[in-house]
Amino acid sequence: MKNIIETDILIIGAGPVGLFSVFEAGLLKLRCHLIDALPQAGGQLTEIYPKKPIYDIPGYPSVLAGDLVQNLLKQIEPFEPGFTLGERADSMEKLEDGRFQLTTTDGTVHRAPVIFIAGGLGSFEPRKPPIDNIEAFENRGIDYFVRNPENYRDRKIVIAGGGDSALDWSIFLADVAKELTLIHRRTEFRGALDSVEKVQELAAAGRIRLVTNAQVTGLQGNGQLSGVVVQHDTEGEFEIAADNFIPLFGLTPKLGPIGEWGLAVDKGAVEVNTFDYSTNVPGIFAIGDINTYPGKLKLILCGFHEATLACQSAFKIVHPDKKLSFKYTTVTGIEGIAV
Repeated sequence: MKNIIETDILIIGAGPVGLFSVFEAGLLKLRCHLIDALPQAGGQLTEIYPKKPIYDIPGYPSVLAGDLVQNLLKQIEPFEPGFTLGERADSMEKLEDGRFQLTTTDGTVHRAPVIFIAGGLGSFEPRKPPIDNIEAFENRGIDYFVRNPENYRDRKIVIAGGGDSALDWSIFLADVAKELTLIHRRTEFRGALDSVEKVQELAAAGRIRLVTNAQVTGLQGNGQLSGVVVQHDTEGEFEIAADNFIPLFGLTPKLGPIGEWGLAVDKGAVEVNTFDYSTNVPGIFAIGDINTYPGKLKLILCGFHEATLACQSAFKIVHPDKKLSFKYTTVTGIEGIAV
């Protein structure tokens, strides 16, 4: 057996919410260790869209997802968190001393009195459009994520979708691609109103071709994508030349082994008490996109708030005999706080 890793809070998920948890816990002198199936910290921000601009982080009119991760990592450096990366959280059991023992798929054993589940959407895979030969063009013109916008410079791009990702990438890639077409099966979009207005402005200026009430039904090419077939509700079928087709229909979340830990789950998300985002299992908290409660919004900044409150209750579990004294960092700073 590998050496057993012991800590105060074991955080499952090294995305932005998991990383910020380390900061809030560190202010309370609580040690943290993070587990993530991905080989690097950052979660979806690093793995799926590191170059995507994010507009709703307080204090940042715009920040690239990858830069936000780097800033969070720098912010938690003083607290020296541990990381188990490239390994998925697997089995969990309660020990006689009250702590949890969690073993990863690689057999690494972790022990802690508190677990934070900050796994974002959990295990996830892209929702693929129902196109018969789509697998044949994967990595040959079909991309489900935009990892590096420069890969699309001076190319003919078709994006499909009506949510924030489709809108945001259409706006961003309008300055990169040779031609860009956004296709959506409805006239109404699900994304932020500001993004919808920007896309409409770009379309009016001729910088984006906007096709609504339509969907991509076929792909063309011989070993490499050369075009897409579009079915329009009123105009019928037509073709669009394309070097890349990027269907952005979201992700299919799967809890994976976490779903077998006795947690209350509703539609693939973990139910929590909004007092402190605790689950029905004492000592386990769920924060970020993986949890659900009335009025839940899946925003990074909401996850930051949830992490902050969860840490307050975690302190009482780790140190039941100590009094929790809240202090403002504007007064105390973090000098001397680091564990």
